[in-house]
Amino acid sequence: MVDAAAADSEPLKPVDWTTLSDEKLLEVRMCWFTPDGIPGIAIPFYLAHPRLAKLEEKEMLEVEGGDAASCLRILRHEAGHAIDNAYRLRRRPRRRRLFGNPAIEYPEYYTPKPYSKSFVQHLDHWYAQSHPDEDFAETFAVWLDPGSLWATRYAGWPAQRKVEYMDRLMRELARKRPLVNSRRKVDPLERLKKTLGEHYKQKREHYGLDHPDFYESDLRNLFSDSPQYAKNMSAASFVRRIRREVRGTVASFTDSYQYTIDQLLSKIIDRCRELNLRLTEPEESTKIDFMVFLTVQTMNYLHSGRHRVAL
Repeated sequence: MVDAAAADSEPLKPVDWTTLSDEKLLEVRMCWFTPDGIPGIAIPFYLAHPRLAKLEEKEMLEVEGGDAASCLRILRHEAGHAIDNAYRLRRRPRRRRLFGNPAIEYPEYYTPKPYSKSFVQHLDHWYAQSHPDEDFAETFAVWLDPGSLWATRYAGWPAQRKVEYMDRLMRELARKRPLVNSRRKVDPLERLKKTLGEHYKQKREHYGLDHPDFYESDLRNLFSDSPQYAKNMSAASFVRRIRREVRGTVASFTDSYQYTIDQLLSKIIDRCRELNLRLTEPEESTKIDFMVFLTVQTMNYLHSGRHRVAL
């Protein structure tokens, strides 16, 4: 990591970034690039130190790979990419027939089919459906995971052929040396121009709100602007108070990003304030109804075919 202000005019100087405030830390440059064509795994920068993980959580509301279980899931997936690169498996006709053309350009967003049985389910957001290379890596991760019970779980699915192919392929490669063993440096630090602040600004925009509008009728089913409830708590204050709990619960139920749900909650709070809505029922029962409402609306949108997931 280097000081961004001095980097353009002076030699790069190490920074004791663990002592910096959030504001100063966002001015620092750091690499988060994942190399293609290299048989290696680039660990996300925020897993390098608890200080960076704390900043990631503040900026994005969650730390992907921040606990042992989720980190292992990601490592298994990334190992699939590394194996793919090491043995140049994209060139194999059978691999291309099963997983698709790896030369297809990566989309900025993809529209998953949650109930599709043509893909394995390993990482969140039906990630195998985003690109043929991700389908391959996800299938490898399922094959590698001793607890996946893939032979049983995917029995009868079209995806079963992919995992069985992976099983045969890995047994074959176990006896061969990799074709690529490059240790080439990819995007060295001295070439970086982007600060963490710029990175998070772009990341928030990329993973931001992608939901339909919530109309008045939806909110009026839960709250009211009738004078008889004028002394009750405002709906805006209520939603703001339960925001953290709702965000985590609905994101988990719907397999959505917490940041996306949080942006949606901001929109709902603003609309409740504009309509001067207030609670009509006890807080606990209203909280349950609100969670059900938000979950159902999100799931309906998710399965409508209009939902897009950011890569």
